[in-house]
Amino acid sequence: MLGCVIHGQGDLRVTELPVPEPGPGQALVAVRYGGVCGSDLHYWRHGGVGDFRLREPMVLGHEVVGTVVEYGAGASGPAPGTAVAVHPAAPCGVCPECEGGRRNVCRDTRYLGSAARFPHVQGGFAARVVVPAEQVRPLPPGLDLRRAALAEPLSVALHAVRRAGDLRGRHVLVTGAGPIGCLVVAAAKAAGAAQVTVTDLLPAALAYASSVGADTLVRADDPTDPGWPAEVDAAVEASGVAAGLDTCLRLVRRGGVLVQLGMLPPGPSPFAGNLVVSREIELRGAFRFDAEFDDALALLAVGPAFDGLVSAVVPVRDAESAFALAADRSRSCKVLLNFAGTP
Repeated sequence: MLGCVIHGQGDLRVTELPVPEPGPGQALVAVRYGGVCGSDLHYWRHGGVGDFRLREPMVLGHEVVGTVVEYGAGASGPAPGTAVAVHPAAPCGVCPECEGGRRNVCRDTRYLGSAARFPHVQGGFAARVVVPAEQVRPLPPGLDLRRAALAEPLSVALHAVRRAGDLRGRHVLVTGAGPIGCLVVAAAKAAGAAQVTVTDLLPAALAYASSVGADTLVRADDPTDPGWPAEVDAAVEASGVAAGLDTCLRLVRRGGVLVQLGMLPPGPSPFAGNLVVSREIELRGAFRFDAEFDDALALLAVGPAFDGLVSAVVPVRDAESAFALAADRSRSCKVLLNFAGTP
């Protein structure tokens, strides 16, 4: 079967991999679509994500959907042939974080396509993938596989929005209109935000944000843009750059909440920390998600506006061109790899 394996910075290979067999408690899924995530692009372009560095070849991908093929001994779930999404995380269940209800920051989790641990956890960009059976979720009625491929990034957005607290009737700022930032817009609107302002450097990215409900679009590099708010109640920093964090700190009202969602570059990041003190701004991190995955599937089932975020579907054999397209934010939002017909 074909799979996408990253060997190092700039070294992405579509290669033949052995077809896995499900072991006890596992499900075998035939992958149909895999979404190219910002972290996949970081592994490809830089050989790592934040502090997670490649130390061995790794199958990429954690945004995968497909159909159930079969189960290993003692496993059960949706019947073979059922369309499913794969929750990419397998928390340990016994660490203090898991026991405290924060499984998304489990200190010993296994996450598809992640170099956070060694040996790395192999990902889902392959024609067949084996996962624990409890990570397989049947799609709700009315949700097709193409749109369902957005479940993982939407889960990230839902978790970030929940970290921001009650947003009903609030004005929310989102810095960065990449796929995650756009989904934060949709999640904030679903949470009752009265107004969502989005900033980005690229008009094309801002157009995608508008398609999912952004009220005000601002060019981040234009201080004279009339869309800049005087202040906001809450902010979600989704660009992963220090300038975005600084913008959020300067616009969040006194006593407001700022959620850092974008993964900042490794090492120190300068920011206006004095504003955290003098304005009593609550600075909160948001990392991955847990139960939000099921909520994301439910939201996708009733939200056809999400379809516009999928800007291209590329055959897996052309994975490198798909990655290049996904990296060009002037031409794309979410790019999917298509494994249909792949042996």
